[in-house]
Amino acid sequence: MSAIKKILKDKMKKAEIHEYLAEKLKDAGFGGVDIFFTPIGTRITIYAMRPGRVIGSRGRTIKEISRELEEKFGIENPNVTVAEIEVPELNPHVMARRIAQAIERGVRHRRVAFWALRRIMEAGARGCEIEISGKLTSARHRTEKFSAGIMPKSGDLALRYVKVGKASILLKTGVFGIKVKIYPPDAPMPEEIKIDVSKVMVKEEAESGGEGSQGA
Repeated sequence: MSAIKKILKDKMKKAEIHEYLAEKLKDAGFGGVDIFFTPIGTRITIYAMRPGRVIGSRGRTIKEISRELEEKFGIENPNVTVAEIEVPELNPHVMARRIAQAIERGVRHRRVAFWALRRIMEAGARGCEIEISGKLTSARHRTEKFSAGIMPKSGDLALRYVKVGKASILLKTGVFGIKVKIYPPDAPMPEEIKIDVSKVMVKEEAESGGEGSQGA
């Protein structure tokens, strides 16, 4: 198998596992999963608002998850751990699910979008973007976008720091899709430039030393 095919296969498997866990653990406040394939096994970290529900009584639920990961997805030696989400407002998966649940209860999409936007920014995010798509106000499908702060669209900052969460719900008018992007508080600002002063001083000393020796 070529390297490209292996990368694509791993990406697809991770997406399938994420979809399976999101559905199974939605009542636990599922907030994403980190999956690392290693030669000796697969390390899986599940993030949730209520870790107790992920673990279950006497570890029953987490054992069931480990077994299904091994049997359904072919994961060898899965090592499953659970981490609690400290600030739910900074987790895009949690916020996308909250928006979906509010719309499902009948709250207008614009109202819940502005509510979520305010909560995310008050939690310290440097930027946020919320997209809601579906038959929002008419029979035609369209997408509305709500944003605040700074949101890198491309480059290293977007790839490394922007967190993305999605959710969908089925209503009488059709399927609504919710996409939440969060630029976290610890992410650098695009205009921030860091200069290592020590390296600059060493270079200047080397250049001045070289000029002195030539003059001598």
